[in-house]
Amino acid sequence: MLCLICSVDKVSSEFSSCDLTDECDHPNLICMECVIQHVTKEKSCPYPDCEESVNPDSDIIKVMQATLDVMFTVYEGEYTPSVETQGPDRIHVTVLTGESVSIPYYSTMTVLGLKDAIKKQLKHDVNKQKLIYNNNEITNRLSNGRSATLTDFNVPPNATVYLMVLLYSIPEAFDHVVFDLYWGYPVSREDFLDASCLVYSGQTNTAVSDYRHRRPMNGIQHSGDIMNSITRTGHHTIHVYLKRIPSNVTKMYFTLSAWNSPNISRYPNPSLKFYEAANPTVDLCKTTFTHAGASQAVVMCSLSRDPNGTWQIFESGKLSSGNARYYGPLKSTIHGLINSGY
Repeated sequence: MLCLICSVDKVSSEFSSCDLTDECDHPNLICMECVIQHVTKEKSCPYPDCEESVNPDSDIIKVMQATLDVMFTVYEGEYTPSVETQGPDRIHVTVLTGESVSIPYYSTMTVLGLKDAIKKQLKHDVNKQKLIYNNNEITNRLSNGRSATLTDFNVPPNATVYLMVLLYSIPEAFDHVVFDLYWGYPVSREDFLDASCLVYSGQTNTAVSDYRHRRPMNGIQHSGDIMNSITRTGHHTIHVYLKRIPSNVTKMYFTLSAWNSPNISRYPNPSLKFYEAANPTVDLCKTTFTHAGASQAVVMCSLSRDPNGTWQIFESGKLSSGNARYYGPLKSTIHGLINSGY
């Protein structure tokens, strides 16, 4: 069935068999996801010429959401990086991309000492490392200026510390940056590897930029689907004008997700760049998603605004389920990242 709003051909189980209100009298030709999005935003029935009010907290909306959650649990999956365990007195460091390392622990080790050890093994510069433990950043120095130790942050032996890698700190002079994705068609047919941007103010998702929502807010523009049936390639770009982004926006998460194919590996020769529009030949961040082949979706990176207003690109690589048809699992993954300090 073709949804009247998103124009996506979906299975019949993605459409509700119940009317939104007793007064509604029209065929149910809008998918439940689009119904929920419309009712949440407009508090009314989404069907043309129907002006019935609908409470977003009504039982029928709750049933629709629960139905979607159950339908898509088959795709859910958690990616847990392997952590080397070599006995006592170690500190385990893991990255969302799956990299991990085990480093000898001693109680007087400074945070800078740990970062130096990480640099030697994982090759990430000390000034590009952000370490998270118990959902808080462990910093190089304390508020009094003293060099911080692991015990200052109550990091015990055999604890796991999470590493965020700063890919690029965007200069103030930059305004227009581009997230640029190419992919090849799977063997069987034309298909889409979707580039999406999920925008957050604190822990609240305020907007989504994708093929369907091309201008969701001031400062973000999505190209939509650019498909070439001759070369069998697809192309998405997301343009971000940093100086126009509303001041309440704190993070933007850039995601890739498979549309019809079961996982990302079905799309040959994907190519991803993040560059300043004025200098497209220089990639602002070198990141990879080779580890994400068996996953339906991956959070590629985040664009975060620090307290001083500087935008920074952090590597992610967190695997997830969900896609541009149904963002529920991806939003859950991102919510977990935010709660963990990412």
